[in-house]
Amino acid sequence: MKIIIFGASGVGTTTLGKSLAEKLNWTFLDADDYYWEKTNPPFQQKIELKRRNEQLKKHFLNHENVIISGSLVTWGAFWNSAFDLGAFLSLPKAIRMDRLRKREQERYGKTLETDQAIKEKSKAFLAWAGKYDDEKFNGRTITQHRKWISMLNCEVLEIHGDLTNGERQDRIIECLEDFRQKLT
Repeated sequence: MKIIIFGASGVGTTTLGKSLAEKLNWTFLDADDYYWEKTNPPFQQKIELKRRNEQLKKHFLNHENVIISGSLVTWGAFWNSAFDLGAFLSLPKAIRMDRLRKREQERYGKTLETDQAIKEKSKAFLAWAGKYDDEKFNGRTITQHRKWISMLNCEVLEIHGDLTNGERQDRIIECLEDFRQKLT
C-alpha cells in the first residue's frame, strides 16, 4: 500500500505521515528530505529534479507499505499513478500561517532576529506560503493541488479543518479498511 499525504505548508502533512507510519509500522518518506540538500540552516539549497526523483523512487519502490508526505505535483508523471490512496489536508489560512510562524521561530530561534539572511528567507517563505489560496499565484496553490487530485489514479481522501492528528489518523485508517474490504 502506497499513500501520499499532501496540502499547503503548515497543514501537518509531515506530522501526520510520521505518526501514521509509526502506528502502522510502515515506512515514512518526507518529500522535503529529497527536495532539499542537507544544510545548516536547513532549506537553503534545492536538489535537482532528476536526482531527487531517482532517490525518492528508489526508496519508495523498495518498500511495500510506504507513506510520503509532501507535494509531488511538479515532480513528474510517475507520481500520478504511484499511489493507492491520497490524503489531502486543508486548514483555514489563519491557523496555517500561525503554525508556520511558530515553526520558523522554533527552527531558527534567536538567529531569526539576528541573522539578516535568515530573517529575509523566513519572510520570503511566509509570503510564499501565504499565497497558497491565491488562484493567480504561480506556485504551490490550492488550484494546483485540485488539478493534481483530478490527475491522481487513486482515491483521494480530503480532510478539512483543524482536527487532531489522531482524528486524521483515524480517517485514513478507516479509508484503508474500506479499501481492503473492496479488494476481498
